[in-house]
Amino acid sequence: MSPETIVEDITGLLEVWVAGWAGCRGYRTSTEGRFPTAFRADTSGEWEVFASEPTDAEFAFLAARTAQSPARVLTVLTNNPARYTALAAQHGLNVTSNSQTMMIVDMETQDAEDPWLSDEDLRLHTFEEDGVHYAEVRSGDTVAASGRVFVVGDTAVFDKIITQPAFQRRGLGSFIMRALAAQTFGYGVQTGLLLASTDGQKLYSHLGWSTIARVLMLSASHEGEDLSLS
Repeated sequence: MSPETIVEDITGLLEVWVAGWAGCRGYRTSTEGRFPTAFRADTSGEWEVFASEPTDAEFAFLAARTAQSPARVLTVLTNNPARYTALAAQHGLNVTSNSQTMMIVDMETQDAEDPWLSDEDLRLHTFEEDGVHYAEVRSGDTVAASGRVFVVGDTAVFDKIITQPAFQRRGLGSFIMRALAAQTFGYGVQTGLLLASTDGQKLYSHLGWSTIARVLMLSASHEGEDLSLS
């Protein structure tokens, strides 16, 4: 699926991303009506439902389902966050995160070569397990930076791109992204997708990624988490 097609087909975008994100984390998936869901067994122990620009009636239905448990989360992909913030308040849900974005890239613009580290104290370790490709930069026994990627059709979904504080500002985030991308090109990928935190948006923009939608996380609880990291 090309980036242009994905941007036009928001439902398809959401389904691809959820499949890849759940694949990265080993989550069980299902649907709530036409909306994809994932069971976050390792964190909340509850289902999370994902919706892109739902109608008022669809939002009301999903909000009622979400409100049945404080641990449930309704995540909305939208370019009109004000609308869904207002709807959330009407239906008794709280906005627990509104700073993340969905980002996309044409993988043909990404470096297909295995990257190399200029710092002799650092080593790259890559491996694959259950269809998930991992990349880690280690300093001795310490993981300095890491990430993972899962391929869905011709789309690579990147997840958990993390650089530990002591190793930040050394270009390791970009290095991990290149190392992961290099592992996906054998699958003929055309598109990359990811969910980005505020800090991540700066990194990915520098690497040629574009923001296509805002991400709102809603729940009956006042507590929220950053899906791009947690």
